Amino acid sequence: MSKEIQFAVIGGGSWATALVKMLCENVTRLNWYMRNDDAIAHIKKEQHNPNYLSSVEFNTQQLNLTSDINEAVKDADYIIFAIPSAFLKSSLDTLEVSLTDKTIFSAIKGIVPESSLIVGEHFNQYHNIPFEQIGVITGPCHAEEVALERLSYLTIACADEDRAKIMANHLSNHYITCKTTEDVIGTEYAAVLKNIYAIAAGIAHGLGYGDNFQSVLMSNAIREMKRFIKKRYKMKRNINDSAYLGDLLVTGYSVFSRNRMFGNMIGKGYTVKSAQMEMSMIAEGYYAAKSAYLINKQSEKKARTPIINSVYAILYENKNPKKVFLKLVDKLD
Repeated sequence: MSKEIQFAVIGGGSWATALVKMLCENVTRLNWYMRNDDAIAHIKKEQHNPNYLSSVEFNTQQLNLTSDINEAVKDADYIIFAIPSAFLKSSLDTLEVSLTDKTIFSAIKGIVPESSLIVGEHFNQYHNIPFEQIGVITGPCHAEEVALERLSYLTIACADEDRAKIMANHLSNHYITCKTTEDVIGTEYAAVLKNIYAIAAGIAHGLGYGDNFQSVLMSNAIREMKRFIKKRYKMKRNINDSAYLGDLLVTGYSVFSRNRMFGNMIGKGYTVKSAQMEMSMIAEGYYAAKSAYLINKQSEKKARTPIINSVYAILYENKNPKKVFLKLVDKLD
């Protein structure tokens, strides 16, 4: 009888909680790392995460909960990272266990600030993980709908098709459908960029733009995404697939989208700092806007990115959202 594959989830937020819920449908036991010891104690006693998706109940006999990242990854074959990109390096700096024999999947929708790399490239360059051992878990999928067990779709990307299928099989259940792809870099960049475009959609809403403009903004956003990704990594892909267009739409339009919510507050007149303080969750698009803007600016192969440029100007150059969007309108088609 073959040994059961051991999984570890790194992160204590809503998406990490949703991934643990999915995995618990298919594994007998998994390791779950989170920094908050109080949250760990609460889950052990009350069977739910006190801070995120608190309606999800866990069988704690399936969980090895720990605040020691080394304990979490030591015996794991497959490790899913689901922490904000801004905290990835500091978490990895405490790691003493080698990752070179592990399969790493990123559920992080951001760029690592210290290296200006997407997560897969960061693991490859700084931790010597071969690309065939690196994968991406992307949507279109909101953690809140996973908690409600509403029918949702995931895209599992990995250069090694067998590893992609293993992850897909362990996340699939009666409310989760998975498809696989080899476009690791494209899907990961798409997961990063869609958060920036969701902020733009939120700003537009906060400024009073209606559905007619939002549809134009989103149709321009998917074309801008295609241009940006093509400059980073050229391969045959259909930008209208769910991993790209679908993920963009759900993040740009959903009431569950923290990035849209963040943008909406900016459009209504909140400062960046006040909007961040009011939100209990991190809007990855804030960090992504700076990283994507600089990556494109410093690249020899620049893409035309008026939406990214506009969001960057508002968030990092303190430009007036109303004036920036009046200029953006003329650049859309």
